[in-house]
Amino acid sequence: MANVIETDGLGKRYVIGASMAQRSGLRELLASPLRALKGRGTSAGDNVHWALRDVSLRVGEGERIGLIGRNGAGKSTLLKLLARITHPTTGRIRIAGRVASLLEVGTGFHPELSGRENIYLNAALLGMSARDVARRFDAIVAFAEIGRYLDTAVKHYSSGMYMRLAFAVAAHVETDILLVDEVLAVGDANFQRKCLNAMGDAAAAGRTVVLVSHRMNAITSLCDRVVMLSEGSVVLDSRDVRHAVRQYLVRDDDALRGAWYAAADAPARDGVRLLAFYISDADGRPVEGVRANDDDSLINVEFELKSVDSALKLGYALYADSGELLYWSFCKDGPASDWPTLKRGRNVLSSALPKRLLNEGEYRLELIAGFHYRSWIAQPDHDAPSIVLEIQGGLSDSPLWLERRAGLLAPDLPWACREP
Repeated sequence: MANVIETDGLGKRYVIGASMAQRSGLRELLASPLRALKGRGTSAGDNVHWALRDVSLRVGEGERIGLIGRNGAGKSTLLKLLARITHPTTGRIRIAGRVASLLEVGTGFHPELSGRENIYLNAALLGMSARDVARRFDAIVAFAEIGRYLDTAVKHYSSGMYMRLAFAVAAHVETDILLVDEVLAVGDANFQRKCLNAMGDAAAAGRTVVLVSHRMNAITSLCDRVVMLSEGSVVLDSRDVRHAVRQYLVRDDDALRGAWYAAADAPARDGVRLLAFYISDADGRPVEGVRANDDDSLINVEFELKSVDSALKLGYALYADSGELLYWSFCKDGPASDWPTLKRGRNVLSSALPKRLLNEGEYRLELIAGFHYRSWIAQPDHDAPSIVLEIQGGLSDSPLWLERRAGLLAPDLPWACREP
């Protein structure tokens, strides 16, 4: 299998506070042209930040690479280098073939032009001829699901419409390499499935796909290889995708076993200061992250309020070790009469973990907090505080059910016999 991407000793340095002349890349220069007039030297107070360090990779034709890592790990920087949006400070890149990249919402769109006009513009930027666009035009529009807004200026589009249109064009361009950064961050579940299917079709057709995503179920379902970055360096390169995802989910201190505690000086956000997220027994005593399936266990969120806001919602998301989301649970899921009463100062919200529902294995719980339809405090899939729960035993009292069953869940459901 021939390599279509090769990087050797790749590094990217940014000088914080430096003049625009210190930055590389045509698009970066065009984004802030006035800064180019301010001189080329850096001041003594400039700070150097290495977004990437010594990254060496070999990517073969038709591979489906998942780039994972915490925010700031260097994933998006690496994609920008591969897309030639910016240039490396050190090392070299060799790319064999044409590249289509979808790195930012609306890249290549002109806000005053219609969706129809922007299809041709965006496709041209990706190297597609007008004849080829015309041949694929109907398929692009159908994929993007913007038919009734096709002749509307894209400045009136939502971010989801922007992304659908941009991805539709990129997916229908005949290129050798497809670079995608967080395309699944917008759009509904149906569109996300379409994106995954399109990327799978691209790989099946021999195109190389490099995907950045915080959604581990997308990584496990699409990719056949995972590269994990941390602080700009490659810390894992594996074809065992599920193992790599598990390593990512429990790698560092914000994915602790059984408990997460905020730093003593952690600031409040919008009047809410998150203090702790932990598993406890039925009496509220913190416990280790290993529980039997029939244990009485509580999921607890401790926080401090400067004032009470009825729009505040807190809860958690539960993920399988593969990264697949099993469910979300919020403190205000029931009727308003059943909502817990919050007060100024410290509060602890608790929710019972369903007994005899989960299978044996590891799960990740991610804290979710925010104001309904307003803003996030801890956003899922964006480095929210996480803890790990391991279920061992307690699956059933039946003498016929003695070991782990297949599947993500192992519910002990009631059965009865009746007359036909």
